[in-house]
Amino acid sequence: MIRRHLMKTAAAAVLVMGLAPAAMAQEVTLKLHQFLPPVATVPAKILKPWAASVEAAAGGKVKIEHFDAMALGGKPSDLMDQAIDGVADIVMTVVGYTPGRFPKTEVFELPFMMTDPVATSKAFQELVETDLQAGEYSAVKVLGAWVHGPGLIHSKEPITKLEDLAGKKLRGPTRVISDMLSELGATPVGMPLPAIPEALSKGVIDGTVIPWEVTPSIRLAELAKNHLEFGGKESLYTATIIMVMNKAKYESLPEDVRAAIDAESGMKLAEMASQIMFDYDKPGRDIAEKAGNVITTLDEAEVARWKEKSQPVIARWTADMQTKGIDGAALIEQAKGLISKHGG
Repeated sequence: MIRRHLMKTAAAAVLVMGLAPAAMAQEVTLKLHQFLPPVATVPAKILKPWAASVEAAAGGKVKIEHFDAMALGGKPSDLMDQAIDGVADIVMTVVGYTPGRFPKTEVFELPFMMTDPVATSKAFQELVETDLQAGEYSAVKVLGAWVHGPGLIHSKEPITKLEDLAGKKLRGPTRVISDMLSELGATPVGMPLPAIPEALSKGVIDGTVIPWEVTPSIRLAELAKNHLEFGGKESLYTATIIMVMNKAKYESLPEDVRAAIDAESGMKLAEMASQIMFDYDKPGRDIAEKAGNVITTLDEAEVARWKEKSQPVIARWTADMQTKGIDGAALIEQAKGLISKHGG
């Protein structure tokens, strides 16, 4: 009996020793929370590969758990505060879901500001690193900042010219974009992306603005059979996207784990995320095309009318920035310069 007891004790010790490296390999677990369904491009092709790269770079010392489609509770507009408060360790969100809180970021959402999504994303990330991290994002650690590809209009009824927007209820993702839709003649309805399918099916909205990339995840081509693209160099709009981490959690991590996160974040993440979203615009467009939907591309003369009509939006935004102690005109020129610097 004594011998059997000693053998069991020895076996248990060997088992514990064998498990020790595995236990030590995952010293830290981080919760990543975001609003999109798991099949969408951003979680499937950006966030999960990014997390896997971080885990590999950290040598197994960190595990990132994914909570898609608001699985930790709350609304998309709560995500930034969830990161600040530590409800989640990391969140990905559209900046405009918290309107007015990050005013300088809005410069990249102004009408026809974006020329190239990757160049604009790198410009946004550079502004974060040189200004916004210490400024309007000081309550969190920014891991990456980027924008999506060219924004376009998807609608139940055809929209082929400026006048067709009159009376149309269109979903707008942010306050700047909603102001633009209003100025162009539409009636903007603010809502996060996951609410679009139900709103379309119930007639709450007549259409929406989103890039092609995300349309398959909400089966938009089945709900809106008309799509309006904008020819020319500039895009109608884009929305700013950000991934941030709870600041105290980031600072508490072991140095090598922080280094692994840093190595896979910043400009590397901004460029990767924006390029992938841009690349996945084509598959989204292909679905609508194969469904026989109507895709209209405005010519330069019609685009010029939309640009001229949207100028008051820029003037109002600049005046609003002035009330916040921000030189909006200078920030616009800075943003354009950064976009140009990065190839846009």
